[in-house]
Amino acid sequence: MKLDSQGYVMGTRQIASPNQDERPQGMAIDMVVIHSINLPPGQFGGDGVERLFTNRCDPAAHPCYEELQHLRVSAHFFLRRDGELIQFVPCDKRAWHAGVSRWQGRERCNDFAIGIELEGGDDWPYEAAQYATLDALLAALRAHYPIRHLVGHCHIAPERKTDPGPYFDWGRYGGPPSPPA
Repeated sequence: MKLDSQGYVMGTRQIASPNQDERPQGMAIDMVVIHSINLPPGQFGGDGVERLFTNRCDPAAHPCYEELQHLRVSAHFFLRRDGELIQFVPCDKRAWHAGVSRWQGRERCNDFAIGIELEGGDDWPYEAAQYATLDALLAALRAHYPIRHLVGHCHIAPERKTDPGPYFDWGRYGGPPSPPA
């Protein structure tokens, strides 16, 4: 896996999300935030995440979309259970994945982080194919950016988030991150 000059992973399916903007001038990208998502809740393999990240949630398709249809969120990447990687936002742009967040005294983690959504949640172990793709993606990101922190959404917004959940194998990546100072 390799990134081009704008932060697109070459050879990866691209679906442009309008939910992105410029990062602050001179802001180094030094963090990756791991998330989890499943839409509709408890279902895998559908187009719910693609619809959410492109502002096309149909409230008639599932009751959960009624409250989601007005959200404007995105992540740089979505990693399906079969290992397929989809990119919604180039890494050089700011995706809207972290919300109100803080890590080691820095707020607004979207400013300096890359967001990766894993198809899953608190109730399901992740698949070997997801870890294989995640490993390759993290290696490519580290080769392109000065990544110093690998954290979960639960680490940067612990009051409101639990993802990537208890089944994420932090040991594979050197253990869970230390609590923020």
